[in-house]
Amino acid sequence: MAVDLAALERPRLSIEPYGTLDDGRTAQLFVLTARNGIEVRITNYGGVVLAVRTPDREGKFDDIVLGFDRLEDYVRDTQYVGCLIGRYANRIAGGRLVLSGRRFSLEKNGCGHHLHGGTPGFHKVLWRALPFEDERGSGVRLDHRSPDGESGYPGNLAVTVTYRLSAGGELGVDYRARSDKDTVVNFTQHSYFNLDGPRGGSILDHTVVLRARRFTPTDADLIPTGELRSVTGTAFDFTQPRRIGSRIADGDEPLLVARGYDHNWVLDGDGRAPRPVARAASPSTGRVIEIATTEPGLQLYTGNALRSDGVGKGGLPYAEMSGFCMETQHFPDSPNKHHFPSPVLRKGAWFRSTTTYRFSTLHGSAELTARW
Repeated sequence: MAVDLAALERPRLSIEPYGTLDDGRTAQLFVLTARNGIEVRITNYGGVVLAVRTPDREGKFDDIVLGFDRLEDYVRDTQYVGCLIGRYANRIAGGRLVLSGRRFSLEKNGCGHHLHGGTPGFHKVLWRALPFEDERGSGVRLDHRSPDGESGYPGNLAVTVTYRLSAGGELGVDYRARSDKDTVVNFTQHSYFNLDGPRGGSILDHTVVLRARRFTPTDADLIPTGELRSVTGTAFDFTQPRRIGSRIADGDEPLLVARGYDHNWVLDGDGRAPRPVARAASPSTGRVIEIATTEPGLQLYTGNALRSDGVGKGGLPYAEMSGFCMETQHFPDSPNKHHFPSPVLRKGAWFRSTTTYRFSTLHGSAELTARW
């Protein structure tokens, strides 16, 4: 009997119930396990990445994303823990949108502005799920239709997000969308990482490098001013590996307003294909995450609004800066900043975007500050 070698290499895929919503619908849990032991757990409620288990330099596996133990905790969550974000990730000033000569008023759900797609955003949707196994790995395809006028957006929008774990344990997230009217789209994945594991505490000692020579300064409401400012000489310069906490307490006004990092970086490169844009590493465990994307921007968020009253996995409280997000995206408020990369999706056209997460381990302290 012939042996299917590709099937042996493919990550294992298992499916089980995850919980029941108030309306009686059941969420599903998809467990993807690569041959090297890396494991990713995903639910079709909100497209949440529930867990990512990777090894440290001693070979010990642990979960490196924040989260909760029960479905109902994700239903109540207000910090967008682990979920998919849409229709428009980040902020649109005043909920104002002018498109094809028409004015649209979006839901104002964030201090007078539109934030993360409004309510219900993609993070509160029970997506239709289709698990799969193919020559590129194993995963789950999530489908959703957002109706014309939802949260004020024009167009019936069909969205597909595909999570795929490769044989080597690389997690890919592919976004596809199409609308029957001109509209705007901006999707992202909002996992909070702590490479020290669930009891890791603060992420301020993690080192980060970003392939970005500019960022978008913000006003008092965290809306971009429109300037594309050089990172040189500022606390936003991560062009070389640097501790997150090394300059987070600087008196730079954007940092004071956000109480930490919650800003968009202008990524180098044209994004026609996924290119490496970010790396984070833990000096304590040696765990590393590297991100590649086709997107023009990345929001580094240091969990400034996380609070200890939100009980996380295993009953552990999450405090401020106990996790960081690296949200690949179009820039915040791009619909109102016409010199920013356009988020407009024309009627009948396809939106396509890809982000990948590669997990590895460093074994020497010198590697933490090595040029990337």
